[in-house]
Amino acid sequence: MSLKRRQFLLFSSLSALATATPYRSIAAVVYAGKSFSRQINPKFAKKDLLLRFVSVADTGTGAKGQYDVAQAMTNYHSKNPYDLIVLAGDNIYTNGEIEKIGEVFERPYASLLKQNVKFQACLGNHDIRTANGEKQLKYAGFNMKGRYYTFSRGLVQFFALDTNDNADWKNQLSWLEQELSRSQATWKVVFGHHPIYASGVYGSNPAFIQTFTPLFQKYSVQLYINGHEHHYERTRAINGTTYIICGAGAGNRPVGKNKWTEYSTSNLSFAAYEVYADKIEVSAIGIDNRVFDRGVIPLKST
Repeated sequence: MSLKRRQFLLFSSLSALATATPYRSIAAVVYAGKSFSRQINPKFAKKDLLLRFVSVADTGTGAKGQYDVAQAMTNYHSKNPYDLIVLAGDNIYTNGEIEKIGEVFERPYASLLKQNVKFQACLGNHDIRTANGEKQLKYAGFNMKGRYYTFSRGLVQFFALDTNDNADWKNQLSWLEQELSRSQATWKVVFGHHPIYASGVYGSNPAFIQTFTPLFQKYSVQLYINGHEHHYERTRAINGTTYIICGAGAGNRPVGKNKWTEYSTSNLSFAAYEVYADKIEVSAIGIDNRVFDRGVIPLKST
């Protein structure tokens, strides 16, 4: 074979590889040292996208509503690949019995689990009814490093909280402030089961507003995610933090609105997030696979 022929074949191969994996450099930056290696179909690639993840809560029923939302999450994944799900509590109804894990987690999300999508969970009020949630903490599929913990994905640092009444509040709040104060992350996302601001059955939590909002403002937390209320709600930025409720992951309840509400609905749904250097784009997606709410969280807001 001639030199020119070999060069032609080599350059053709390199060109084909580059075309097939246009997002490889971005994935390497965001997930350096992580297990993420799946190539993103260029048809669905977005320029400058740093991370895509979804959130859902109050899921663990094993009933039709959960399967409907899980299917919508799977459908979204097929066109918008992600490998992280924030699972914001009440993972196993009614009493947190780990014996139900196949029925309420492994089977509904089988397709996503097979594609190596990782769930990061926290404990809800139903989860602590059996053994105070200890068996869920040890369950590998929930990836909990404790009752409260932190993990990072590139420029995003997540902080998982135990918001239950019997939580170790003194030590947890000290830990949270310490972790927030030393975080160098561009984006800080806190999640727990219970709401801080909400327009549903339970409403806002004055004690949580007094406890958390000063911390979030002081350390520039841009996003808080929770469940407990069985609806979807997105607030405007309140002292720099947007609050998103994604608790309609299996069942739903009525919801109203407050002056700080940007959008609220009782639709069965989940939330999806696309993280960029200067903003997070939020989409709320129903079981009909349609986006019914869109919002933007800027890096810095008032």
